[in-house]
Amino acid sequence: MKHTYKAICLDLDGTVYRGTEPIQEATDFIARLQLNGIEPYFITNNSSMTREQQQVKLQSFGIRAQLDRIITSAVVTATYCSTNFPNASVQVIGEDGIKEALAREGLTITEENPAVVVMGIDRGVNYAKLATDCIAIREGATFIATNADLVFPSEKGLVPGNGSFVKLMESATGVQPIIIGKPETSMLELIQQQGGYSKDEMVMVGDNYDTDILAGIRFGIDTVHVETGVTSQSVVAAKLQKPTYQYKTFKEWMIN
Repeated sequence: MKHTYKAICLDLDGTVYRGTEPIQEATDFIARLQLNGIEPYFITNNSSMTREQQQVKLQSFGIRAQLDRIITSAVVTATYCSTNFPNASVQVIGEDGIKEALAREGLTITEENPAVVVMGIDRGVNYAKLATDCIAIREGATFIATNADLVFPSEKGLVPGNGSFVKLMESATGVQPIIIGKPETSMLELIQQQGGYSKDEMVMVGDNYDTDILAGIRFGIDTVHVETGVTSQSVVAAKLQKPTYQYKTFKEWMIN
């Protein structure tokens, strides 16, 4: 790869780590970037953690991450809600990340009569939570999902992602949600605005073709697929819209 990028946007789950286990080639790659004075962006559809919690997790793998370069679907979803539904009451399925982000935006989290229902990954989800949100959506609440990932990589293998539960809610309500995370381009737009980058200075790197790579393609920037998580190289090879570069691991990507 001959191109020098100023904004290297790295997906996390399946790209930098799998659950509680780092991907060594990725941590080595990030260390090499930082030795060369390049601070990457860490961009994730996973809304479960706050940026501070995400920073601590990366640190546990020996990865130094600047807080303002951690971009999560929770942060972008909360910003979207406060911009489009100011002072709205919000009912949430989700964990610390999305709840904290919504609270920071001054939105009221409620258990009844919400104007908006936000759905993020919630590993404590149960039938009662799903039923309550289903009723709220049927009664007219706007349905917003942090992301639509059907699965995400853990240290044990692929497990259900937020999108699997979103599909359930779509079936139960007949309502399609507004999706905020990749393959939508909101997080990449935020990075471009924050850094003042041109699109040829940006690259989106990830393991999931349907989220990471499509987000980059839709935004009009270069993309790099690594076969360390969700999508295999053979599946990517069959796609009509292919990534700019395709590697088995980060070992094959030479930054200059």
